[in-house]
Amino acid sequence: MPRLLIIALLFATALLPLRSHAEDQPTAPGRVMLAADSSKKTVAMIDKDGKAIWQRQIGPLHDLHLLANGNILLQLDWTRLVEINPKTDEIVWEYTSKPIDDVKRIEVHAFQRLADGNTMIAESGNTRIIEVDKAGNIVKTIPLKVAKRDAHRDTRLARKLANGHYLVAHEGDGVCREYDADGKVVWEFEVPLFGIERKGGHGPEAMGNQLFSVLRLDNGNTLIGTGNGHRVIEVTPEKEVVWMLTPEDLQGIEVAWVTSLQVLKNGNLIIGNCHAGPNNPQIIEVDRKTKKVIWSYKDFVRFGNALTNSVVVE
Repeated sequence: MPRLLIIALLFATALLPLRSHAEDQPTAPGRVMLAADSSKKTVAMIDKDGKAIWQRQIGPLHDLHLLANGNILLQLDWTRLVEINPKTDEIVWEYTSKPIDDVKRIEVHAFQRLADGNTMIAESGNTRIIEVDKAGNIVKTIPLKVAKRDAHRDTRLARKLANGHYLVAHEGDGVCREYDADGKVVWEFEVPLFGIERKGGHGPEAMGNQLFSVLRLDNGNTLIGTGNGHRVIEVTPEKEVVWMLTPEDLQGIEVAWVTSLQVLKNGNLIIGNCHAGPNNPQIIEVDRKTKKVIWSYKDFVRFGNALTNSVVVE
């Protein structure tokens, strides 16, 4: 390369604006929150100033709970569930799910501490929900319906309802199913594509109906985080979509994989915005009535592009 051209290139490079490290720094959330990211293999409790009250290394994770006793229920990998006291970082309870019959591999994508002290676990690959007691004994088993058994895609989040039923997000089938106490499907809803062509990927460019989260509201309707459908929808028992949050509603924010949902006491909705890239917040709070963004959180230093689960502490 001619010497004059090399000098010109070096001069042009020197004139380029330097990227400030401060651009990557997270802003203080202004509230206490628990969040987990698989790409950075980190789970942390963050205070209002953005400092970690508690932090731990993890493996893959798709569910996360702050228990009434202050402990944290989470997974350290796809099969090992633990309850940890964040004050001492001590594991006070754990359970490891294992394949049954001729199943070669399983993954756990949902779990829940129940009112009786038992723990509900949805086992993808085993296509079942189990409830285990404090000693780790299986006290109840509910079979799940899936079109094709897949350890990674059978289920995402699942919750036991107050009536004893189970509400399950079946990612691979693109269907939300409600099972009664005996495992019979009593209601199901297939997530639509909203007239948009299906597209692969994980970011805003993708499109599908691989739902991640399901919540039963007090009015009897079901709130669904549609995963790579980039939407949150509210569905009646008659399967009518009566409310929907779309990417167009969140001006200035690109929505990718919609993951965990949390309804705050004031009615606002906390949404996980996973795989959207460092230019977009990973957690968003939306006013359900106006669909305006009330608050958002972005931290690509401690967390990364796979922040799937969060809990805002009220």
